Amino acid sequence: MKINKIHLRALELEDLEFLFEIENDRKLWKISNTILPFSKYHLKKYIKESNRDIFSEKQFRFVISLENKFPIGLIDLFDFDPVNHRAGIGIVIKDTHRNNGYGLESIKLIENFSIKNLQIHQLYVNIGIDNKISLDLFKNLRYLEIGIKKEWNYFEGQYTDEVMFQKIFRYD
Repeated sequence: MKINKIHLRALELEDLEFLFEIENDRKLWKISNTILPFSKYHLKKYIKESNRDIFSEKQFRFVISLENKFPIGLIDLFDFDPVNHRAGIGIVIKDTHRNNGYGLESIKLIENFSIKNLQIHQLYVNIGIDNKISLDLFKNLRYLEIGIKKEWNYFEGQYTDEVMFQKIFRYD
């Protein structure tokens, strides 16, 4: 899957250092609800097992990479429900590659993939109320705010709200 300068691909063992860096970036733990660091051993095992069928695992992680295969981020489909044709999206772009439109392009790619290959009817995303960049991104992509989960996330002694968005695809 490719748009402009980026494409989505499966995780490879060569992505171990990149995955280690992303998963252990404490600035992202608030967003990912992570509380403990990941070892390279466990991440290597995860990569080896990550290419299982989305229908059995209910999730799949894609690497967002530049044309030279250089990884710049990750985008996940999770909570995949083939009966009701829906899934959640999670996305992270490395600090050094933000504000270049890669997040927007990646979401468009995952939408196209989901519709074409998984017959997705709707995608949803949960975003912390203080994550203005992500809130604006999904609003720009015409995701509809459908609710606020009050005091949903706890991080460093504080509860914060989380906003839920969804996008329904019509096949007319």
